[in-house]
Amino acid sequence: MLYRRFGRTELQMPVFSCGGMRYQYKWQDVPQWLIPRKNQENLEATIRRAVELGINHIETARGYGSSEMQLGQILPKFNREKLIVQTKVSPKADAKEFQSNFEKSLKNLRLDYVDLLGLHGINNSEFLEHSIRSGGCLDVAKKLQAQGKVKFIGFSTHGATDTIIQAINTNQFDYVNLHWYYINQFNWAAIEAATHHDMGVFIISPSDKGGMLYKPPQKLVNLCAPLSPMVFNDLFCLSHSQVHTLSLGAAKPQDFDEHLKTLDLLDNASEILLPILARLDQVAIATLGEDWVKTWHVNLPTFQQTPGFVNIPIILWLLNLALAYDLVEYAKMRYNLLGNGSHWFPGNKADNLHNLDLRQSLSRSPHAEKIPALLAQAHQMLGGTAVQRLWQS
Repeated sequence: MLYRRFGRTELQMPVFSCGGMRYQYKWQDVPQWLIPRKNQENLEATIRRAVELGINHIETARGYGSSEMQLGQILPKFNREKLIVQTKVSPKADAKEFQSNFEKSLKNLRLDYVDLLGLHGINNSEFLEHSIRSGGCLDVAKKLQAQGKVKFIGFSTHGATDTIIQAINTNQFDYVNLHWYYINQFNWAAIEAATHHDMGVFIISPSDKGGMLYKPPQKLVNLCAPLSPMVFNDLFCLSHSQVHTLSLGAAKPQDFDEHLKTLDLLDNASEILLPILARLDQVAIATLGEDWVKTWHVNLPTFQQTPGFVNIPIILWLLNLALAYDLVEYAKMRYNLLGNGSHWFPGNKADNLHNLDLRQSLSRSPHAEKIPALLAQAHQMLGGTAVQRLWQS
């Protein structure tokens, strides 16, 4: 395993982390006696495999149902000083509720402290305010830190880049969990801000949210050769020194195997990536047009600025991926979350365009005239049954 300094925490972080949202039994709290033996045995085998590989960062959350409780059956069996344990607790308007939820996390994990506590889901200004106001959740986290129950404090986010940067620039957090990978590089400015503040940078879900790369379309397989799309994406992320660790949402012990192929490639990352990146760019331009590829995102309105709260940037992004790289299944999954993803994936689909006048909201876009037709194309191509986030299922 390779390790990187996790910003000002000074922790030596493995470049792969064992994310804890795929191997648990339920997305709700359940009594321990309801956990099937095979499920618990698989979770424990996954953790043991991670630690054997040197992946000693185990990451979970209060919102991951039975994950913390099940981890509490295995983590105390390891040398505590050799583990980096992170849990995440959502900020609340009532900071006492936040503290109560953290205490439940610690009890479930059967640990005296966690190395990393993330305020989970600072996705908009409301949750940022719950966190940083006087007497808010961050103040509670700092008290827990003073009590020795928490070593370092960070936050996770699915929010807009501006919101992420605003949270980073408070300089109150030691690290950030955020999305950034080849198909979604929108948060690079946030990574630069985190680097400026010497924060640890943890990438959320690069293999799933990064394109469902465990079942890639053949076109993407061909474009990424000789690497698998999963290894290509890992190498792309880790070729940037500002990125410290990628979360691998392992569901079973074997799920680490493909990712490990990345480690021997890092010294020659630029040379290996260059022809693959060129092919990906060429195909996107050939499919979508050079002007569109370079400027489609310019001056698009946010969903809050758009009639019907249509999330135009997300919809066009997903259409681009579907057309250029055949990421249709991924694009459908994400598209059909719109309208049902709450603050984790906000805004609506393009299913009501005939009742909406988008002219004013698109007035600053260089592609204003053709975007309504593209939104209609996206809905026709990607629309289907509404999708729920995993915890809602």
